[in-house]
Amino acid sequence: MFGVEPICRVLSGHGLKIATSTYYAARNRAPSARAMRDEELKAHISRVHADNYGVYGVRKVWRQLHREGIPVARCTVARLMRELGLEGARRGKKIRTTVRDDGHERAADLLRRDFTASRPNERWVADFTYVATWSGIVYVAFVVDVFSRAIVGWSAATSKRAKLVLDALDMALWRRDRAGTPPGPGLVHHSDAGSQ
Repeated sequence: MFGVEPICRVLSGHGLKIATSTYYAARNRAPSARAMRDEELKAHISRVHADNYGVYGVRKVWRQLHREGIPVARCTVARLMRELGLEGARRGKKIRTTVRDDGHERAADLLRRDFTASRPNERWVADFTYVATWSGIVYVAFVVDVFSRAIVGWSAATSKRAKLVLDALDMALWRRDRAGTPPGPGLVHHSDAGSQ
């Protein structure tokens, strides 16, 4: 091991002047009030997290500490949980929106994965996804004009039924007709291979 004095000399030679007394003063200094408070809070945070099977995140740990009469800022709980490597469990499972039916033949890919168009209303692509809300899952179907990349029709519902995607297509047709640019013959409507 090297002594403190040779290390300080080398650092001074590189433009970082540190006196040996500064090193010893920092080493012997008592921990700051914040550091001591952080250690105390880390013990409480670890306990609350463990008592709740490791599923509590920042918000719930923070609320539990307040219920126990331990005043602490939420951002402090977040910082200390990060330092401790603690995370809460994430809710929910992944929802499948595309379900293939082996009993039905897959429709031909008329676009052949070419998602470009030379004019509006030449190619429309459709898909749907879900949005998790406080009251449950909402499915959203949409139709996009490949030329402008604009959503020309959409629909939302709480279930994955054929009506959801048909309503989005109806809206697209209605909106284009109302705007005076109805799609003509040759429009290709493309969707994924889901059967729902």
